Amino acid sequence: MKRHIPNTITCCNLICGCIAVQQAFAGHTDACFLFIVLGAAFDFCDGFAARLLHVSSAIGKELDSLADCITFGFAPATLIYHMLQQCHVGTVTEMPYIAFLLAAFSALRLAKFNLDERQALGFIGLPTPACALFWASLCYIVQHDTRLSFWMLQYPVHAAAAIIALLLLSCWILVSEVPMFALKFKTYGWKGNGLRYSFIAASAAVIAACGWGGFAFVILLYVILSALTQEKA
Repeated sequence: MKRHIPNTITCCNLICGCIAVQQAFAGHTDACFLFIVLGAAFDFCDGFAARLLHVSSAIGKELDSLADCITFGFAPATLIYHMLQQCHVGTVTEMPYIAFLLAAFSALRLAKFNLDERQALGFIGLPTPACALFWASLCYIVQHDTRLSFWMLQYPVHAAAAIIALLLLSCWILVSEVPMFALKFKTYGWKGNGLRYSFIAASAAVIAACGWGGFAFVILLYVILSALTQEKA
């Protein structure tokens, strides 16, 4: 019975991703953000449960990637699509579809992760949950910051260009060879974990100060720290 627990948690992640996509297409971006965060929580718990119960399996690994492709690939891509639609750039009605590049590159990143033996303790390239949380948080900031919303209405071409530039950068960093540290602990002492504990503390402070919008700054901090430390997997 216990061997089914991690896969059940993974399926909860997948369901959260499906609901997030539906909410994004309906224009309920805050609800989409919430379900992406819930999906990320389930994504963390399924691996933890598999290790705790000693029931890791090949099917669990594949199921996890399929769920992540929806929750952290397709769902944030729909949010980007929604933001680009709001820009109303002339008659270029096909432009928002470029958002789904994120879903394609997320799938490619997940496939590489499954085959790359260098990523046992760390990551190479930005993990898909981090990318999804960045975009969900950024969309939340845009929706709730009146100055940004006004700027998008006044300068739609500039806004669309900025979103697309960030999108292309996200696609690149997902499949890049940049080493990223993981929040995986061999031991729980400070030695060897100083970077992780410092990042967790800083993240908690940023989210406490900024609320939901703080996730975007946390992910930026994660990328910067990873680039500076160049921690290998």
